[in-house]
Amino acid sequence: MVVCPFLPCCHGPGILPPLSSPSLPPLQIPHHPRQSPAHSPAASSHISNLMVLQPAQQVTTLSHPPHCSARSSAVMDTSPAPPLLLRPSAPSIDPSAAKAVISKSGGAAASVYHLRREPNIPAPFVWPHAEACPTTAEELGVPVVDVGVLRNGDAAGLRRAVSQVAAACTTHGFFQVSGHGVDEALARAALESASGFFRLSLAEKQRARRVPGTVSGYTSAHADRFASKLPWKETLSFGFQDTGAAPVVVDYFTSTLGEDFEPMGRVYQEYCEKMNELSLTIMELLELSLGVEKRGYYREFFADSSSIMRCNYYPPCPEPERTLGTGPHCDPTALTILLQDDVGGLEVLVDGDWRPVRPVPGAMVINIGDTFMALSNGRYKSCLHRAVVNRRQERRSLAFFLCPRADRVVRPPPTAAAASPRRYPDFTWADFMRFTQRHYRADTRTLDAFTQWLSPPPPAQATAQEAA
Repeated sequence: MVVCPFLPCCHGPGILPPLSSPSLPPLQIPHHPRQSPAHSPAASSHISNLMVLQPAQQVTTLSHPPHCSARSSAVMDTSPAPPLLLRPSAPSIDPSAAKAVISKSGGAAASVYHLRREPNIPAPFVWPHAEACPTTAEELGVPVVDVGVLRNGDAAGLRRAVSQVAAACTTHGFFQVSGHGVDEALARAALESASGFFRLSLAEKQRARRVPGTVSGYTSAHADRFASKLPWKETLSFGFQDTGAAPVVVDYFTSTLGEDFEPMGRVYQEYCEKMNELSLTIMELLELSLGVEKRGYYREFFADSSSIMRCNYYPPCPEPERTLGTGPHCDPTALTILLQDDVGGLEVLVDGDWRPVRPVPGAMVINIGDTFMALSNGRYKSCLHRAVVNRRQERRSLAFFLCPRADRVVRPPPTAAAASPRRYPDFTWADFMRFTQRHYRADTRTLDAFTQWLSPPPPAQATAQEAA
């Protein structure tokens, strides 16, 4: 039986995640090759703990990774590309953010806001109208897919599920799942544990504050990284690997917050294990819907995954029309499993309109990320989505981001690659995370920009760019 360690202090609903911008500047990826950095054994394991949460920012000049070779970005060859080697990652923060965020109490640099105490929206939380534009009234038609048909022998149900997934993933990349086998009591305990954590005093939450350049830890509005367009939310993130030995999530909670948080750690350990199982089940369904000949290809690819769990808390907002809970973004990861409470707030950009995704009791929202878009050779879509806030109710959500092992080479199976020319080169998950963490906001063109970054221009073009 699952018992929420903070049940007595939890009342009320909750939240969910988004990020990036629908109105995008022209794609400009200057090419500046550099020497290959030395490989650090720690880099792969460190990069696997990174996750992108970046508001829109100016397009920057990008330096190329090591081991680049001339290659066409229009038609990719199918020969394996060597994995790219990384040097240890540096903190990925806005250098001006710490100076720009001023504590109300003493003028010292601060990385947190007391969102529940703000009578008005502070200036750093105001978003441009183009990104915070109103929601349309029409809900997004997201199918509820029964994934239990993969195990119960219902052939007709399986055909229906495969058809539903294929239709959703070729248009907007979102669907919901039922029959997932996640116990309702566990899901409730995970949401209530998030409420318990976010209701702690600021001093207690700050014991788990995020180290710059990593994903694990607590942050308030990401003010430790950015000085403008801050999201109206708090988050707690931590990594998960199914090692089969040490309970990594329990260890994170006890080592970071103390032994009193072991019950919370056990709730999330069990929840992450269930999310990992569910993600592999969904991979089977995606494989069938794509017609991949080698059964178990995607499940095997993610068998040793290194994933990320994020708890989101969105306080009531005095001016919800001027800000966002999470800005428009595409997830750079492979797959996101979202448990949202009954308040709602997830919206997807379809045909120029922000369409809400209505919470379905007992169901979980699934969306395709950029990494799986590459694994499907572009057949399945990673779509812009965001989270909005409201005046009266707090919101909670839990997002499980499925990620490959850091040094895993992302390459579509032969069946998917043979259907059309390769759209993206082979790449390692570590390099893709580094690109989105340091060089580029996550939007609908991330993979195309990443492809250009991997492929330097011909020598004559490079010389002309440098001369300019």
